[in-house]
Amino acid sequence: MLSGGPKRHHEDMNEISRRDEVSLSGAALRGAPWKAAAVGGGVVTVASFGMGLITGGGDLPWALGLGISLFALIAAIGAVAKPHEGDRVTRQARVWSLKHPWKFALLPAGITAVLDYPVQLVLDHEGVFGSGVQALWHGALVYVIAAILTLTMQGRAKSAR
Repeated sequence: MLSGGPKRHHEDMNEISRRDEVSLSGAALRGAPWKAAAVGGGVVTVASFGMGLITGGGDLPWALGLGISLFALIAAIGAVAKPHEGDRVTRQARVWSLKHPWKFALLPAGITAVLDYPVQLVLDHEGVFGSGVQALWHGALVYVIAAILTLTMQGRAKSAR
């Protein structure tokens, strides 16, 4: 019997939902060098703000945005740099991240935007919309940089098998 409904195409079994992609990115970030990321982001924030004060243009929101961005980048790249370490799920998630760098980079970019938004809103006084644009801009930069750096490390996915 023929049905009158639309024909269903066979879906590729390798496709996963956006929710699963975020879960895999989160699993890959488990065990990321969070302490090193926090220290690196903090040092860059202090150095940037300090240099600004010395030269007469100390901009705290900009320095904090830079520190937050570096924090997310260090965590992301540190997480996928050693895909052979961690438990089985973490290793598989890191290999997936290395094979899909543009999808993986969405989570660090989102983390950057979410952390940067209140900084821009409270300290930079740009308003709700202006702060959102600024935070999204920082997130976009982290997205591109994290994806490109992860792309350059794809050979590690093959060695992790």
